[in-house]
Amino acid sequence: MKTLFLFAALLMFAATSSFAQNTYDTTAPYKKTKALPQFKILQGDSTWYTNSDLPKNKPVVLIYFSPECGHCQLTAKDLESKMDKLQDVLFLMISYHTPQQIQQFAKDYKLDHYKNVRLGRDPNYAIPSFYRVKFTPFMAVYDKNGKFVKAWEQGTDADTLIKMFHKQQS
Repeated sequence: MKTLFLFAALLMFAATSSFAQNTYDTTAPYKKTKALPQFKILQGDSTWYTNSDLPKNKPVVLIYFSPECGHCQLTAKDLESKMDKLQDVLFLMISYHTPQQIQQFAKDYKLDHYKNVRLGRDPNYAIPSFYRVKFTPFMAVYDKNGKFVKAWEQGTDADTLIKMFHKQQS
């Protein structure tokens, strides 16, 4: 009788475990919603920047980056060189690195000179979880109404963004 009970319990455990593994949703949350996720990033001046601080009627490019990433460095250099054509876009650059590393990155690539660029640390790791970031730089674009437009899992260049925003304005 004990053996039968033990066998039944093991069978139920195996069935439950199998069911739980098969129901895991592998779709990234950003693909299920059109809204910008709730976020709270720590800026270099020790203030918090959140969704409520976003300017109204302005598109947003969210970039998850690493100051040590070569592609992120190239992207920053490219964006800075064409920032005059992207003044009407808010760039929200988020990393998990220390505020000092993020500030140094901003200084190295002159991103700290632009009012439309915000850089900060995501101490809760909310952004990479929401987007299921695999590579940096990860970029997601939201229109002036805060609705999702497009994402690039390995980033894109400034010219692509310029063309995209030019089409949205037309």
